[in-house]
Amino acid sequence: MKNTIYILLFAVLNGASCENDHEVIRSFCYWKTDLNFQKEDDSLMRELDVKHLYVRFFDVDWNPYAKEPLPVATIGNVSLNESNPDITPSVFITNEVVLQSTKKQLDSLVVRIAQRVNQIGVKMNETKADVIANAIVYPKDYYKQKDYKRINYDSIKALELAKLKVDFKEILIDCDWSEKSKDNYFYLLKQIKKEFPTAQISATIRLWQYKFASKAGIPPVDKGLLMCYNLTKPDDFKTKNSIGTSNELAQYITHGEYKLKLDIALPLYSWAVVFRGNQFKGILSDYDQLLKDSIKLKKSTESKYVLEDDVLVGQTYLRNGDEIRIEKISEEELDKMISIIKDKIKIDNQTKVTFFSFDKKYINDYGTQNISSYYARF
Repeated sequence: MKNTIYILLFAVLNGASCENDHEVIRSFCYWKTDLNFQKEDDSLMRELDVKHLYVRFFDVDWNPYAKEPLPVATIGNVSLNESNPDITPSVFITNEVVLQSTKKQLDSLVVRIAQRVNQIGVKMNETKADVIANAIVYPKDYYKQKDYKRINYDSIKALELAKLKVDFKEILIDCDWSEKSKDNYFYLLKQIKKEFPTAQISATIRLWQYKFASKAGIPPVDKGLLMCYNLTKPDDFKTKNSIGTSNELAQYITHGEYKLKLDIALPLYSWAVVFRGNQFKGILSDYDQLLKDSIKLKKSTESKYVLEDDVLVGQTYLRNGDEIRIEKISEEELDKMISIIKDKIKIDNQTKVTFFSFDKKYINDYGTQNISSYYARF
């Protein structure tokens, strides 16, 4: 009897210790026009132990005048300071591009995509070489050294740059394809794979594409990034939270039979949706100061407010009577969403768990300890 008790106790303890026998790869999406890390950004990366970033390199949109797809909105400055995460270039392609383009145009687009990814990669390497060269030419407290002799900066940078190659491990293609566009889109993905033979090609998977895989099709890529947010349209006045809720997520993640290895993307942002007479007027990302103004802004429900004066928020002019809906995923809701995902989708130590998006405002709002606990939950 005593031996039986010991065996049962061992099984319970062993089971508890193996509940999470893996650590996911901690990741963020970086969706800005410039990649310019400061010391505070580096500190947040270290504190959260973030090892990976999806970085939006550029978009591809349909040009109605040229009647062809063209890369647009290319990221500008590329500087990571002291951080050294794995970078996955992300390219957003509108559904119109794959609907309108001919196969010949898609072939040409693939070449342009590869060229632009490589150009940005070269710029990133130049920045890295610059940081290394500066550290060599100007070591710490060099100005205090009596026998300090400056080394030629340009030659050191050239040597360091020669050591660096553009060799991304993964390329992410982001497109909300439809049933009508899937054939063209899947053709495009196959051609992109040929341009990046040594990289994994991944594709974003919207929740409807996951649930209705038989209609949407499975993209011909190495793996998918399941986008667990933006479940409804923000311009709907009746919507409570367009970023998402756990109840809505549960309606989409109803099975675990998707035929691709999946990484996970979850929301870590908030915004204010503005309506005028029930008509959508836009979205505010920087609304904190307005929310603090209890004289001009009156709370009407748990997440809705009404303006009682005309105000200017950034470049946006708001009028007396405008309704504002604050949208954010609560900590409790995030916990529920994680449980829903884990229940259906296999998670292991190769799984990237990504939060959208890397921004000091959102990270400080949720708190680094809370965010670390979300990663640990997987």
